[in-house]
Amino acid sequence: MNILLMGLPGAGKGTQSEMISTDYSLVHIATGDIFREAIKNETELGLLAKSYTDNGNLVPDDVTNSLVKERLAQNDVSENGFMLDGYPRTLNQAEALDKNLNDLNETLDAVIYIDVDKEVLKDRLSGRFICRNCGATYHKLYNPPKVEDTCDTCGSHDFYQREDDKPEKVSHRIELQMDSIRPILEHYQDAGILHQINGEDSIESVYRNIRGILGE
Repeated sequence: MNILLMGLPGAGKGTQSEMISTDYSLVHIATGDIFREAIKNETELGLLAKSYTDNGNLVPDDVTNSLVKERLAQNDVSENGFMLDGYPRTLNQAEALDKNLNDLNETLDAVIYIDVDKEVLKDRLSGRFICRNCGATYHKLYNPPKVEDTCDTCGSHDFYQREDDKPEKVSHRIELQMDSIRPILEHYQDAGILHQINGEDSIESVYRNIRGILGE
């Protein structure tokens, strides 16, 4: 089975991908891992990608698409199937993935989208705060200190919030990603392989729904 796992930041995709990897033989493929491996092995595409990243530039779609295709063609993937996350990020990448899978005589069996309301995402992402003294990380809803305003680790009362975790920054980030993900979801909805799961349920409930799609 070949699947694509999707979700906006804070939807719980990382947690669910770990659980899937534990219970299924699918090869977990993330684009960041593909880049690092290709660069480490100094493949032709890896060196090309490195020429962009070394200069602080984004790797172009055609290079990313080729790197993904190269990874999908490897034996472990053909033997076990894959779980792809972090890609595609644009409709052009989704269309390139369709073509590349067709070239490899593979198909995408299911696209699982963990759907969470944007206000819930904002609460999840903007609730994080950090102890300035020791760096311990907390969350106002899901992981508060045992004693209010006191770090569990060092006893400090001095906390701060990272700039990119502040509500206004988080809200902007979510809106941008929602705009980019919407046409991708429509693409897979049209293909009849999109499954939307309520990501506001408990972690266990979300995973049960995913297992229902993947099969026990």
